[in-house]
Amino acid sequence: MLDLSEILVVALEQAVAAPYCSNRLAAAGARVIKIEREEGDFARGYDSVVNGESAYFVWLNRGKESLVLNIKDTDDANLLHRILANADVFIQNLAPGAAERSGLGSSVLRGLYPRLIYCDISGYGEHGEYRDMKAYDLLVQCESGLASITGTPDAPGRVGISICDITCGQQAYTAILEALIERELSGEGCTIQVSLFDAIAEWMAVPLLHYDYAGTVQPRVGISHATICPYGAYASKDGLSVVFGIQNEREWQDFCTGVLKQAELLNDQRLQSNQQRVANRAWVDKLIDSVFSQLDQVAIIDRLKQAGIAFGRLNDVAGLSAHSQLRRTKITTASGQAQVVAMPARRSDQGESILSVPKLGEHSSSIRGEFSVTEVS
Repeated sequence: MLDLSEILVVALEQAVAAPYCSNRLAAAGARVIKIEREEGDFARGYDSVVNGESAYFVWLNRGKESLVLNIKDTDDANLLHRILANADVFIQNLAPGAAERSGLGSSVLRGLYPRLIYCDISGYGEHGEYRDMKAYDLLVQCESGLASITGTPDAPGRVGISICDITCGQQAYTAILEALIERELSGEGCTIQVSLFDAIAEWMAVPLLHYDYAGTVQPRVGISHATICPYGAYASKDGLSVVFGIQNEREWQDFCTGVLKQAELLNDQRLQSNQQRVANRAWVDKLIDSVFSQLDQVAIIDRLKQAGIAFGRLNDVAGLSAHSQLRRTKITTASGQAQVVAMPARRSDQGESILSVPKLGEHSSSIRGEFSVTEVS
């Protein structure tokens, strides 16, 4: 039996952030009823690369039940309330103000169902001039300043995944688990509010603190670290890259003596601390390049291993697909079985079950029967 096997989650959701949250709850054993419009979650139409199914939808919706409802229809709205009367968690990420206009705002539902944990996922939160703005991942990457510190010195860049959505969904999942624990003690539900902007702004803490307290703006340094040096990608003689990082002065000493073979660098006053090395980054990079350009990747990695320096290879997606450490799991879709990346957190006493990605409205008939007026009364 999984941890949340007695928990019923109702998710009025679309796209990425809320489905990410409910996906984690489903993986932990919760029953998740996904409410979809007649045309379905629009993420179903993002692409068709997984045997005709959307990569986004397959990734985020396994283990859920799909119920098609028109929440503006009186009968469907009543059905939704009958389900909510039995639910433990309600998650919604509709457009700003849509839940309130539909009578599904937190104040209404928490008044009707005091044990309900209500999770409101938005773009910019419930207050301020941005509260009514639509928000998509790339927009929030730009608004939060994340794009300004991502990319090369020539231009800002987008983080290549939906990082604001994912961060927000993970924060919502954590808050719901905390609320479930608290409800065991108090008997009362609560309202959780989490936004894409708040979630990624918290992750921007270090560059923000550097700006607020030192007046410094974190530069864009490509495949390097803005505030640690050396820490980045360096080319070998055979045109391949090795990524490594120095975290403390002991590692710097081992790097100079065991990798660069230049123990005299330990006496150079320009290199005595990480801050000094960052200030002299161009020179440090030149020192490293002068050595690495004479060695192939295998030889560089051997030196890093011998010196106990952390390293990695600069892989592409093909490299990830073939990576020996990549764990995959099988899922069932309407188009057949597919393989996706396994959940990152796993317990040693639980095996991984094969979960299904629901067809649009696949469970509508059975759920309507289960929560019919006759059955509920």
